[in-house]
Amino acid sequence: MAGVEALRDRVAVLVIVDVLSFSTAVDVAVSRGAAVLPFPHGDDAAARLAAERAGAILARPRRAAGGAFSLSPASLLEIPAGTRLMLPSPNGSRLSLAGGGTPVLAGCLRNAAAVAQAARSLARGGAVGVIPAGERWPDGSLRPAIEDLLGAGAVIHELALPCSPEAQLARDAWRSAAADLPRLIRTSVSGRELTDGGFPRDVDLALERGVSSSAPRLIDGAYRAV
Repeated sequence: MAGVEALRDRVAVLVIVDVLSFSTAVDVAVSRGAAVLPFPHGDDAAARLAAERAGAILARPRRAAGGAFSLSPASLLEIPAGTRLMLPSPNGSRLSLAGGGTPVLAGCLRNAAAVAQAARSLARGGAVGVIPAGERWPDGSLRPAIEDLLGAGAVIHELALPCSPEAQLARDAWRSAAADLPRLIRTSVSGRELTDGGFPRDVDLALERGVSSSAPRLIDGAYRAV
């Protein structure tokens, strides 16, 4: 959040990168013609009310039975076109909603090139801010997440713009790690959490590089493909 707040008034576009799993879930859904409404995680009653008011389906917990749509990208592979899905998440959704009046895109490994192209078009020569979302430790403090650092680096690589030192290091990390990406992300803390929790398919989907031509943009409170 500190990164979003520091950059949103200084850049022309923000790209939120939450590879495991918000940005990947958004890409999977909007690529199939759905709209995704981000919502802060943690208040189920408020989320249900907001979904009703927006005419949206509220995503269920990842472990919900019955094939419910959730933050799991695998649960969204067959989402019907035209679906409005309210998707609470502790990181990606919260950051998406903090962009203020700055255009916001959701980037991941699947759509890095498409998002970079959309960001350049929206920026019109202005700066692009790329936010690796990170994770949280049990005490609520920020846990840096390598999958988001590498996802941000992939977007920065595709942007091919002059970089701040921080952006340059993220880009160079992506370039050096790309050949070993599956092992690095699968054995990262986040990758192990999902795999051990029974969601290895979500990691597989997040690792698919360049398979999406969609650039999810937040418009009127919902991510849609552009």
